[in-house]
Amino acid sequence: MFYVYILKSETRYRLYIGKTTDLKKRLKEHNAGQNASTKPYRPWELIFYEAYVKRSDATRREKYLKTTQGHQAIHRMLQDYMQEYKDMHFEYQGSTT
Repeated sequence: MFYVYILKSETRYRLYIGKTTDLKKRLKEHNAGQNASTKPYRPWELIFYEAYVKRSDATRREKYLKTTQGHQAIHRMLQDYMQEYKDMHFEYQGSTT
């Protein structure tokens, strides 16, 4: 399985979008500071994920979620969750690989 996931920084208003084959391990790596782009914004909380059978489908979804339309889709999918943060502007980050 391939997972596309969204993390929220618990200390700053950032969302991170990524993909992995081992979601639990990847979250631990982010929180251990093993990823240079997410290290300054630790700790991270997993707020959403989707599972895909094919890597190509996961890659396509990850790339979409990193677009302006994708950001809007995230806000619609997580409307109730994001409502708590409606006055905050989230910065999105994540690799496109």
